[in-house]
Amino acid sequence: MLLLDKALRRLIRRGQLKIVDHDGRTYSYGTADPDLNPVSIRFTDAGVSRGIARDPGLGAAEAWMDGRLLMEEGEILDLVTIIRRNRRWEERKGKAGFMRHGSRIKSRLEQLNWHRRARRNVAHHYDLGDQLYTLFLDRDMQYSCAYFTDPANGLDQAQEDKKAHIAAKLALKPGQRVLDIGCGWGGMALYLHAKTGADVTGITLSAEQIATARQRASEAGVADKVRFELIDYRDVTGTFDRIVSVGMFEHVGPPFYRTFFRKCRELLAPDGVMLLHTIGRMGRPGTTDRFTEKYIFPGGYIPALSEIVGASERERLIMTDCETLRLHYYYTIRHWYDRTKAHEAALVDLYDARFYRLWLFYLAGAMTMFSEGGMVNYQLQYALSRRTLPLTRDYMGEAEGALRTSAWAKNPRSK
Repeated sequence: MLLLDKALRRLIRRGQLKIVDHDGRTYSYGTADPDLNPVSIRFTDAGVSRGIARDPGLGAAEAWMDGRLLMEEGEILDLVTIIRRNRRWEERKGKAGFMRHGSRIKSRLEQLNWHRRARRNVAHHYDLGDQLYTLFLDRDMQYSCAYFTDPANGLDQAQEDKKAHIAAKLALKPGQRVLDIGCGWGGMALYLHAKTGADVTGITLSAEQIATARQRASEAGVADKVRFELIDYRDVTGTFDRIVSVGMFEHVGPPFYRTFFRKCRELLAPDGVMLLHTIGRMGRPGTTDRFTEKYIFPGGYIPALSEIVGASERERLIMTDCETLRLHYYYTIRHWYDRTKAHEAALVDLYDARFYRLWLFYLAGAMTMFSEGGMVNYQLQYALSRRTLPLTRDYMGEAEGALRTSAWAKNPRSK
């Protein structure tokens, strides 16, 4: 406990954290903060403090998952928030210190997402079964950052607004061909066709997602206009007027960024437009933490804006617009976290208590990275020609307003 105690005394200034060690000894840190719930935790054995001191993020996660770190006051989100609030990204100076753990070289090797590894990595997370995702996602199963025109909006409304926000930036015209890279369960592709009449091809590497997406298109009677394929983006052929990719770029890996943009350029028509929506870092390039790499997104990496731009500019794609969504994912994951808690019994029944705790820790960590850490969402619009799009951004707002107010009979979701 000596090393952990020393680190926490340097770190914790805001909020109250109390730790009861396995031998009954109590350690207290910080001071009361009206914005932070007090937290009290108990370690069941001596190995917990050693594991956390050695690798704070992974050590705390595994101790919590295994029932060796027990919450006696507050919940796991409160604990993660206190740690992150005392290391808020905007207020840091120098190195990150506590919680920083990762090898740049090892991380880059893990991100060599060749075809076979890419499919295996996707299956690790997205083929856990649709039942899991229906418990905490919105009715359209959008597993990406929503768009909150008002923080008080519900999740379903915010996800509808996200699709309108993206569709407006695509500047779609009826009959155009659209490629949706990383189509998930098909919601975006179905929306684009329903709203604009576009002919959409969605691709994914998840067998579970492709089955649901195809069923949804069939039930909506649009399978001839909205098609879904189980294929790697590198193997797609043809020409498309528009390309959209939402929440997929995080799985590409820096070694393949230029490959991704080169392929998009190859697939775009001369007057084509592309919209890339991805989680991103506000600062410099970094590494993927060991908990995320081991349990959540193997091979995944959150890019810095400089990494995205550096790769796309080398492939001579013109960035025509860039927007930073700062807190939208925080509000999104807050809904997912609350819904996960509300379905604890169902998740334990589907998997087990350890998986439920793992998922809750994952969401708590992700949520606080957008409220306290260095993560945001970027939406980057690209074109091949400087003359393709209108001279001003007015068309985006006009189209978005029209999309929100137009009637849309929602496609049935597969149960």
